[in-house]
Parts: sequence; C-alpha cells; structure tokens
Amino acid sequence: MRTLLLVATVLPLAAAGPDWHVALPGWHYRFPRDHFDHPDFRTEWWYYTGNLMAQNGRRYGFELVFFRQGQRRGPSDNASAWRVDDLYLAHLALTDIGARTFRYSRRINRAGPGIAGASFEDRRIWNGNWEARWDAGDNQTLTAVATGIRLALRLTPVKPPVIHGENGVSQKAPGEGRASHYVSFSRLAAEGTLEGGPVSGTVWMDHEWFSHQLEPGQVGWDWFSGQFDNGTELMLFQLRHADGTGDPWASGTFIDPQGQAQHLKRADFTLQPLEWWTSPKTRARYPIRWRVSVAQLGIALECKSAIPDQELAAGDSFGPSYWEGAVTYEGTHPGRGYLEMTGYAGPVRLD
Repeated sequence: MRTLLLVATVLPLAAAGPDWHVALPGWHYRFPRDHFDHPDFRTEWWYYTGNLMAQNGRRYGFELVFFRQGQRRGPSDNASAWRVDDLYLAHLALTDIGARTFRYSRRINRAGPGIAGASFEDRRIWNGNWEARWDAGDNQTLTAVATGIRLALRLTPVKPPVIHGENGVSQKAPGEGRASHYVSFSRLAAEGTLEGGPVSGTVWMDHEWFSHQLEPGQVGWDWFSGQFDNGTELMLFQLRHADGTGDPWASGTFIDPQGQAQHLKRADFTLQPLEWWTSPKTRARYPIRWRVSVAQLGIALECKSAIPDQELAAGDSFGPSYWEGAVTYEGTHPGRGYLEMTGYAGPVRLD
C-alpha cells in the first residue's frame, strides 16, 4: 500500500470496469518486462526510498516516487499529443537527519510530447528531469533536481526481485481483484552524489500495479520497510479502520540473506504505537515510534523516526497530507528503513 492511492483525493478517477484489468491470482511475472508499465491497469507506481551516508558521516533519507494514473482507454477522435490518457505524478523528498530538516517537492504532468512516461523500450520511468533509468540488467540510475535537493544515484541489486503476497497477488480486501501485483528490490546498493557531495547507502524499490482502491471502511494504512544489519529485510503493512483498529487484510514479507522470501499473514506480526507527534501544520497526530514483532522469526524491534517531522502537508502543494520518512530499528535486528502513514490527517477518500 503506497501513496498513489492518495492521488484519488485530488484527481478524478476513471471508473473501474471492462477497460481496466484487475490483479488476479496466477499472474505470470516476466522480468525485465514487468519492471515497467502496465497500461491495462488503472494505477501504478515505482517507489524508491533509501538511507544514505555522506563521507563525513552525515545521514540522509530520501524518496523518489513515480506514479501513473490511468484516465481513459479505448479509441479517441483526439489525436493530440496532449490528450490525457494517463496522468504522471512524482514525489521527491529529502530528510537531512543531522540538520533535522525535511524538504519535499511534488509534480504532475501529462505525457505530452515526452514530458513524462514509463517505457520498457527505453528502459526508463521519468517525469520532467526526474528519472529512473535501467541498463540491460537490473542496475538503475536515479536523477532528480528540485529546490534544495540534487540527487544522482547508481543502484546495484544485492538480491533478486521479491514478489509479495500469495499466488502472485497482494490481497487488500476480500473478493476477486481487490489486490495488487507487488514486486520489490529489497536491497539496492547505492552510490552517487547528494547536493554535489559523495554518498552511499541502501535503497528499497517498490513497484505495484492494480485497479482496485480502498474499501469504504478502510481509512488509511501504515507501511514499514526494514533493511537490517544481518543482511535480511522486512516489509509489513496494515490497513486501518475509522476507529484506529487494524483491518484483517494486512500482510508482509521477510527476506533472508540469500534473497528467499517468506510471506507473513496478519496473525504473524504485531504493530504497536509507542509515541506520537502532532503536526503543527495539519494537527494530525502520527505515531513516530512503534513496537514491531514477528514472533515466529524471533524479531522484536523498536522502530523510531529519524526526526519527527517528515510530513508531506497538503497545504504546501497539491495532494493530501501524509507522513513518510527515514526510521531506525533497534532490538533483535538493528537496521534502518522507511515508514509511511496515511489517513491520520483525515480518511483517504478514493471516489
């Protein structure tokens, strides 16, 4: 569950129907083709989050996200390059942990004459001068420039891609098609520059495509990624109801040092908020410290935000407010990762 669903709060969505495919069990994944666009599905994103270190020991977190939102399909009398078949959105954020600052930028474009898009033939996903470019293998290059943020990274997979869920789908609610196809590179080694200075670290990359949105009783979600010092990784997400309780359709994945993935169901893990932070901009109250437990794997952790204020607030740009930022894990599996929390500034409305 990631933030493209939030786009629906500010942009009209084409109705799901015969023009849009839904995520069904039995999808036959084909790589590298499936690392790129799936235009038959309404919603798709490519999501990079990472923790970087400068040579002087200063730590940073970043996210660079590309979204595709399908608007229409089928024949049209409009032959213009500016016709809106898809909208392309992107988010860029930087957490300077030493300076305790958080900066972000968002943009939206139509494809137009090459302004934004996703292309298997070109091996790239882009929005203006923000780009993820792939070589003939799975190595990737990220570049992005915005006010106060200049990022250029080379990413090398340490492990093969992981398919989340069961039978090729990550289920989000009961019923056929209420799911996504969800693939991650759980550990990418990163080297490059940030603000012109050399940095290195690790990056997590998510790619999801689907057409189903949230159920009426689901108001938001919490998503955790962890890259641990022992060479393992963990992804967990839970959907929340209006009263704050977790939805049964929550799940996760544990990846061992060799890259083998183990699916986790809702009963396999617990997530408990321990500390809260109130946004001065939106007055939303976010849990910024959590207890995370996966008993069957001997995982007992505290997840703590690198700095409290990593909120992308709606008042600063288009889109709703949500929190996403760098975190540290302490306990049985120390490491770093990212946390995303939505629905705390108000329910996520999708239609």
